[in-house]
Amino acid sequence: MFPLAVLTSTGASPTLPDMFGLGAGELLIILVIVVVIFGAGRLPQLGQGLGEGIKNFRQALKAPPEIDVTPKEGETKKPEP
Repeated sequence: MFPLAVLTSTGASPTLPDMFGLGAGELLIILVIVVVIFGAGRLPQLGQGLGEGIKNFRQALKAPPEIDVTPKEGETKKPEP
């Protein structure tokens, strides 16, 4: 995993690595654009929807696979006498 803090060349103050190659300035600009487009009142709803989506995705990954019982092409089920 990546370290939470990376020491600078002087070793005096730790800095955080860029998230997805974006610095703090770029992330701040993106946040301002999102607030302008959606409005501050709607941000909690967007966060809630995103959180529920991530939760459902994780649950689907952990669930056992479902068994597919549909017959393949060319296969027929023999009737029982």
